[in-house]
Amino acid sequence: MPYLDNLFGSHINRLDRSMDRATQRQSMLMENLANVNTPNYKRKDMDFNIALQDEIARQNGVDRSQLARGGGSVGNASSLRSDRNNVDLEFEVLSITETEQRYDLLTDMTGKYFQGLKNAIREGR
Repeated sequence: MPYLDNLFGSHINRLDRSMDRATQRQSMLMENLANVNTPNYKRKDMDFNIALQDEIARQNGVDRSQLARGGGSVGNASSLRSDRNNVDLEFEVLSITETEQRYDLLTDMTGKYFQGLKNAIREGR
C-alpha cells in the first residue's frame, strides 16, 4: 500500500476528502429542506472551506486547534418564523445548488487526475 501512496500522493486523498465533505454538506442541507415545516427545527450546515482547511492541515501535520477560526458547523440560530424554525427555503435551494456544482467540479478534477495518470502509464499514446 505505501507504493500506491507514493504513486498517487496526497492530492488524490485531498480530492477524496473534499468529495466526502461535499456529500456531508449535501446531506445536512437536504435534512434542512425536509424539515422546513417542522416547528423548533434549527438548520444545520457546515462551512465547507473550514472543513477542507482542517483536512489539509491534518494531512500536513498542523494542529488547527492552535489557529484562530470559527467553528466547523454554522447556522443561523435566530428563528425566521413564529414556530421557531429558521430554515429559509430559498437559501437552502441555493446552497444545495452550490454544493452540487462543487461536487461536479471535484469529480471533474478527479477524472482529469486519473486521465493524466493513464497518459503517463501509456507514455502519452
